[in-house]
Amino acid sequence: MKIILAEDTSYMKEEIIFTLKKFKNEGNLIGDEKRNIVKFFNLTDSTLNFKLFRQRNILNRQGYKLYRKSKARLSFEHAQFLISKNFHTPKPVAYIERYDFSGLAANYYISEQLNNSTIFTEILDDLSFTDREKIIRQYASLMYELHNNGIEFVDNSPGNFLVKRIKKEYLIYLVDLDKMNFYDKIEPKKRLKNLAKLTKDTEILSLIASEYAALSGIPEDYCLKKMSKASTINI
Repeated sequence: MKIILAEDTSYMKEEIIFTLKKFKNEGNLIGDEKRNIVKFFNLTDSTLNFKLFRQRNILNRQGYKLYRKSKARLSFEHAQFLISKNFHTPKPVAYIERYDFSGLAANYYISEQLNNSTIFTEILDDLSFTDREKIIRQYASLMYELHNNGIEFVDNSPGNFLVKRIKKEYLIYLVDLDKMNFYDKIEPKKRLKNLAKLTKDTEILSLIASEYAALSGIPEDYCLKKMSKASTINI
């Protein structure tokens, strides 16, 4: 078993290994278990989020063993990179890879549990949510900053953003980080196609287009047209 910890979390190693042994039968489950399994555990000094990426395909298992980075490792490295660029994501703690004769059998990404936050999906679905428009516009601003830094957040779905209110301000955290692309520059069409993955709702797209246009200088009608068209197909 390979375990890599962030520099300031090495003291947690033994407790993390102990927690891993009871992962299957204990912990607080988040969401369902259809794809991956996510649970949080209360440790001595903190609450940690454990995400188990399942490996079903034997060819993929070999690929991860020989030449591909595991999803857990990508999540860990991408989280560190985002934080270095002053974006928000739950603090990365460690990643763990377990191998057997077939290759990568399991891999875990461990981060600090973000409490008192709201999934962006709930905000989009609740028309009466306090400051809903403000948060949607803030999301558009976040995506603009990501794009300006050459970052394409591939899994741009509302379930992969957590919103946390601190006094009168909101912080938006990115989660599910294994699929990200990095460029020197992202062209407008690619930016808008990426934005369109969030939703097909025309009201939400209009708000995003308005904010993104104001920040980027791209005409608002062009933003909305391209986003609306892209949202209607399976991207």
